[in-house]
Amino acid sequence: MSAVRSRSLGSFGLDALALAVVFAIAWAGVRGAPALHGDAALIGALGFLLLAGSLTSKVIEVLGVPHLTGYLLAGVVAGPHVLHLVDHDAVTRLQPVNTLALALIALAGGAEIELGAIRRSLRSLAVAMIVQCGSVLAVVALVFVVAAPTLIPFTYSLRFSGVVGVALLWGVIAVSRSPAATLAVVSQTRAKGPLTSFSLAFVMTSDVVVVVLLAAMMAIAKPLVDPAANLSLAAFHVLGHEILGSVAIGTTLGVVLALYLKLVGRQLIVVLVALGFGATETLHYLNYEPLLTFLVAGFVVRNLSQQGEKFLHATEQMGGVVYVVFFANAGAHLDLPLLKELWPVALLLAGSRAFTTIVAAKVSSRIAGDAPTIKSWSWAPLVSQAGLTLGLSAVIAREFPSFGAGFRALAIATVALNEIVGPIVFKLALDRAKETSGPGPELRVVTHAPPQALREDEAA
Repeated sequence: MSAVRSRSLGSFGLDALALAVVFAIAWAGVRGAPALHGDAALIGALGFLLLAGSLTSKVIEVLGVPHLTGYLLAGVVAGPHVLHLVDHDAVTRLQPVNTLALALIALAGGAEIELGAIRRSLRSLAVAMIVQCGSVLAVVALVFVVAAPTLIPFTYSLRFSGVVGVALLWGVIAVSRSPAATLAVVSQTRAKGPLTSFSLAFVMTSDVVVVVLLAAMMAIAKPLVDPAANLSLAAFHVLGHEILGSVAIGTTLGVVLALYLKLVGRQLIVVLVALGFGATETLHYLNYEPLLTFLVAGFVVRNLSQQGEKFLHATEQMGGVVYVVFFANAGAHLDLPLLKELWPVALLLAGSRAFTTIVAAKVSSRIAGDAPTIKSWSWAPLVSQAGLTLGLSAVIAREFPSFGAGFRALAIATVALNEIVGPIVFKLALDRAKETSGPGPELRVVTHAPPQALREDEAA
């Protein structure tokens, strides 16, 4: 908040005036040319979201909320469900931005993880991972079973065993986190300290655990939902191939990037764009996971070379534009009518998840003997959910068509709540832990998609 206080009232007034002018121009343009579509409309939507997102984040900075919230808010207000300044077509056509953002979040996330910090907090991370995953999955699945008969319509036609199977799948949804929001807040606040290190290490590594959990729960849920189905472990063979191959390619890519930074060190933005689009598509074609590949590459550059700081600076240089547009577009993509329809059960499931996360964090910190800051706030970065969760729900919907549409709709409604509340809670925790040092560069983050099976509708 110190940075907020240092800004004059006149500066806030100018930002608010500029924001109003941007919205007024967009409104006049949409009303004056309602039939305008195609590339011109797309470019207009892109520029508008960039300006509106940046200005909104500055205006609401006085409230002490993260910039990410401002980007989301601008998208929600301008989107097809409120002011209709950005229509569904533009929102859909802007999705390729996520491809570039995926590479940046993974590369920057890997570069943020320091090997020494992992070694120092290995016991704490291991205990937290076991307690969090086990307790959140079990408790939220139980809440789902209890709520199903009265609040979850797509389970009404299922037998009790089928409801249990669906509840286990929902437990995996509850376990998933958002590296995007975590890195967003850390980037903005330039946070450093034990809570920051723990948050980055836990959230980034938990994604791999979630993917394995998904394969396990899907194998268990199939015979519960459909008695004619048999328990199959074939998914684990595919998953093992994908994970090992992605780690190998990521290690090689990290070495190549480190050599490029050392021997050439120029045109890094061009290299990052090429990785964001070209390498991602190649990895998709080869059935490897871009997130894990780029995460490992960033980790190698940071810990096995002397080029880590230069690499992070390069991602910051181009991150501002890409990430503002991404989060504003994500806000425009939020389905407000669906949230209005499903808010009671979404609130119940999101609330039980948050409560269990807090209790599990307290228990795991006591077992591991964590520092006071970790004991108090280690739960805060675990509230947010975003693209990974939506990717998981897309896979489940595809594998279980009998209830998939309703399951995915409920996931979207729940993620909407966690996506809004989570970043605010995490920034508050960092402020209370006194690990923030003022606003930093623009966001270096984006919601990512899960492995090969989870890529469908990654940016929904």
